[in-house]
Amino acid sequence: MKYSLKKYMLFAIAISLVSLPVEFLVTQAHAQDGSAKSKNIKKVSYQKSQARKDKLKANQLAWSEQRAKDLGENYDGSSLPQLASDKVLVVSQNTGEIKYAKNSSTVSPIASITKLMTAMVVLDARQSFDEIIDISEQDVDKIKGTSSRLGVGTQLSRADMFRLALMSSENRAAFSLARNYPGGQIAFVKAMNVKALALGLTNSNFAEPTGLMYQNTSTAEDLYKLVAASYQYPEIRNATTTPFYHLSIAGRANPVEFKNTNVLVRDGEWDIGLSKTGFINEAGRCLVMQTTMAGEPVIMVFLNAKGTDKRTGDANRIRKWVEYNHAHELIANQGVVSPKGTHPKLVMSGQIYQN
Repeated sequence: MKYSLKKYMLFAIAISLVSLPVEFLVTQAHAQDGSAKSKNIKKVSYQKSQARKDKLKANQLAWSEQRAKDLGENYDGSSLPQLASDKVLVVSQNTGEIKYAKNSSTVSPIASITKLMTAMVVLDARQSFDEIIDISEQDVDKIKGTSSRLGVGTQLSRADMFRLALMSSENRAAFSLARNYPGGQIAFVKAMNVKALALGLTNSNFAEPTGLMYQNTSTAEDLYKLVAASYQYPEIRNATTTPFYHLSIAGRANPVEFKNTNVLVRDGEWDIGLSKTGFINEAGRCLVMQTTMAGEPVIMVFLNAKGTDKRTGDANRIRKWVEYNHAHELIANQGVVSPKGTHPKLVMSGQIYQN
């Protein structure tokens, strides 16, 4: 009897399975297959996401390592510095001795380094720094199409225009200074070139007051003289070494913050007495500074570096190199470190400007 009941139950189960709709069985099969596919898709998606994260992490690490290299963070000064700038000149401000020279007599565009000459011409004219001057349509950059936070109609004192032109390299401010010069911009540019000749800048030319035109040209040797002359003006020293400047501008609810274009000035770790950066495509990244290294005042000129970090890195490498040699009683001789006592004297193609 038990055997028959068991046999009957098995038979009933078999009949019930047979009687299930085909659609149900197919649906169940698809459900199991779909679940497997879903798990596989999630797995692949996770793997792709992880791969993207790994690639991003690797790129960030590579970028960080490259930036550290560009900035000279891993250089200790014990070997000859490999500089990114095409033209370099580092000179003792006290003695005129050249610490480092590289293509220093080659003429090239100088971008906004031009504004140091602009500043001297403005100061030599002895116009009131309290006078209010404006930004006009004539001051809008039609050479490179650069932007500015000084809108047409902005009115500022000549002192503020002067400061912004130097520390923040505001082109419209520089144009406004030249336009409001006696005789306008034409007379201003003429005064720039007259000043250049008076300073012995025999391989320099100035075409306009901002440096936007590639026809503003000079050499590292001439720019040494330009920096040395500019350093004699307290107003230029003060403006070019201001890290940040907050200015109230009509039409804006809050004061506008302008920052120095030289990160070394903003960081405040250097003893910098004068600074100016510059950039247009034709000139590359440029930097000139008066600073103190190993207790000695020096003037540094770097022209045509292929990146902001690289021109900053060149300055860092030169400082480490000079300080290392000073600490180890060695001196620099045309890029070759020699024992102290030989006292080599390097000679430029032109005469060094002396105060």
